[in-house]
Amino acid sequence: MILNGIEVSAHIRSELKKEVSNLDSAGTRPLLATVLVGNDPASITYISNKHKACNEIGILTRDHKLDGNISQSDLINLVESLNDDSMVHGILIQLPLPRHIDEYTVINKISPRKDVDGLTVYNQGLLFAGRGELVPCTPKGIIEILRFYNIDVSGKDVVIVNRSNLVGKPLFLLFLGLDSTVTVCHSKTKNLVEKIKNADILVTAIGNRNVFTLTEDMIKKDTIVIDVGISRHMGKVIGDVDFESVSKKSSWITPVPGGVGPMTICMLLKNTLIATRLQLK
Repeated sequence: MILNGIEVSAHIRSELKKEVSNLDSAGTRPLLATVLVGNDPASITYISNKHKACNEIGILTRDHKLDGNISQSDLINLVESLNDDSMVHGILIQLPLPRHIDEYTVINKISPRKDVDGLTVYNQGLLFAGRGELVPCTPKGIIEILRFYNIDVSGKDVVIVNRSNLVGKPLFLLFLGLDSTVTVCHSKTKNLVEKIKNADILVTAIGNRNVFTLTEDMIKKDTIVIDVGISRHMGKVIGDVDFESVSKKSSWITPVPGGVGPMTICMLLKNTLIATRLQLK
């Protein structure tokens, strides 16, 4: 069975569009400000897709494209000006930033109420305490797609092959909050395949087929497989999973593309509306 992110995101977007309309009628038009430093082609594409998604449901956007040599202090000045702008409800800084800029410092200059990526230490702390509202978009999208298909994760053994702040760590907390038993694996994990074989739900987010490919023999029958990895091979976008073989053994599986990707952008829209409501309180 396919966990169809395009189908799920379309359903959620239709509801979000109604919410945008209601906010607009009440005198508030949600606005997302994006900040892109440099001219990385992938980042440019990601920003473009986010703007397009916002425009489709009525969220206003403001695009800030900055020279890759901008100083950290100038970037922080921009962030603080967006914090002070009452017309801006969400701020997204496209990662990664150039090496001369400290991502941690810059991200934590974003007002927590406008932090639509959920990456400030304030919002990470709320998530840790089980009170997260602005939660990183990819983990949030994974939970939403499982919920849409009525997949109960309580008591399930979940294995996450990723420990980043964007995916692995917040997803660990989300599954734990839903009463799953969670194992987080990474590049130094011993007996990785053995741990993967124990998974009822497997989330893989490596993004490098030269390093890791999930094959049929690595999972037990009826495992639920969530593929977050993105790689390019011979002009095609592929994930971490050998889809053709693994799909025959798994009970549910996300395709790449068309699985987690659409959900990530959809959760950005949802977080922008949550941020808007937080600022109206």
